[in-house]
Amino acid sequence: MHHIKDSLENNQIYIYFISIIIAIILGLSSVEIGQLLESWITLLIAILMFSMFTQIPFTKLKQALNHTKFIGVLLLTNFVAIPILVFILIQLFQIETKPLELGIYLVLLTPCIDYVIVFTHLGKGDAALITIATPILLIVQMLLLPIYLTLMLDYPLQELIVFEPFVTSFVVIIVVPLCLAILLQYFSKWQPLILRTQQLTSWLPVPMMSLVLIAVISSQINKVLASAEIVFTVIPIYVCFLLCAPILALLTGKLFGLSIIEQRTLTFSTSTRNSLVVLPLALALPSEIALITSTVIITQTIIELMGELVYIRVFPKVIN
Repeated sequence: MHHIKDSLENNQIYIYFISIIIAIILGLSSVEIGQLLESWITLLIAILMFSMFTQIPFTKLKQALNHTKFIGVLLLTNFVAIPILVFILIQLFQIETKPLELGIYLVLLTPCIDYVIVFTHLGKGDAALITIATPILLIVQMLLLPIYLTLMLDYPLQELIVFEPFVTSFVVIIVVPLCLAILLQYFSKWQPLILRTQQLTSWLPVPMMSLVLIAVISSQINKVLASAEIVFTVIPIYVCFLLCAPILALLTGKLFGLSIIEQRTLTFSTSTRNSLVVLPLALALPSEIALITSTVIITQTIIELMGELVYIRVFPKVIN
């Protein structure tokens, strides 16, 4: 059984691409199917978030104290160097459309906490080390994201965000699954049944991610095609990010004297973004804004997955 689970995780890039193709076919062939799947998006994302959060070792946060140097460099790169890079890219490409700018900031300012673990393993980094760091990355990005947006956007957030549905979505899709996952981990130490339940949830992230991709893309594909210029606007930014982020991470890792395997791990974390966590926040925006921001985020996911195929082959050869 573990062999099947490992196979799912190791081949998840290809599974996601197949899911994207299925989603496009469904969305283009039937508007009704897209509308039906759209009504399931919130539930599917909530389950996905829960399944991902159960895999983050919140009860092992103390272990991070054994790797303070790496954690420090990881936080410095993800939350100081990368935000500066993203801000520069926005200025260079002269992104002035507010929802477009918001979507790019949402997805590029938040480091990945889920499939980065598998990609790190495939790219010969330290998957256990990045796993220990994921709770810290999640907590810090949730605290800093509002601050980043306030500092980097040259307009008040309330111009785009209606806070009541936004906060409701954040609570339902992130806070509740997060609290349930932490409780599950805590009580699994004493209750065999709860431990078994937690072990079963480890199967969910890949299939749930596939279902979320199908639901989101099939329900939005016709709207996206009607606004195709958005996609063509952001692709160059994402390609530049894919090229610049690893270089930035590698230079930082060498500067602070990280080991080779730590440098690879840092590079994967710095280059892989957290589209799954910010997507529900984008979908909670007013409909005309949500279309643009969600398109921006979905496009980043697709570009990133293609980039990961290159990363897992190139990083072990370059960082040695």
